[in-house]
Amino acid sequence: MVPQTRPDPRATAADPAQCSNGAAAAAILAAGIGSFALGLLSFIGDVSPAARGAFIIWNPSGPLSGVSTGAIAVWLAAWLLLARLWSAHEVKLGRINLIAFVLLGTGMLLTFPPFVDMIQGQ
Repeated sequence: MVPQTRPDPRATAADPAQCSNGAAAAAILAAGIGSFALGLLSFIGDVSPAARGAFIIWNPSGPLSGVSTGAIAVWLAAWLLLARLWSAHEVKLGRINLIAFVLLGTGMLLTFPPFVDMIQGQ
């Protein structure tokens, strides 16, 4: 009688060569989009008095409450949409990383007061 071998429960079911990277790429790009949204909404709040007033959700924090809430909403929406589109696909991570880092850098610049003042001509 030959002993039967059972599969190792710690082993993964999927072959690593067949795994898709779409979900990871969606998370990376969504982070870049959310960072850019934070910078853009912050810039809009600085430039437009009407937008500044509209961004006030909680008075003690001023427009920052609406800016951060809006950026989180954009980040989550982008992550959900991209994850649904890319979850079963193989995506070029190099291109996604480059785009995400450009968005991150742009978002950071838009929250940097000397850069924003330069754009506004002050």
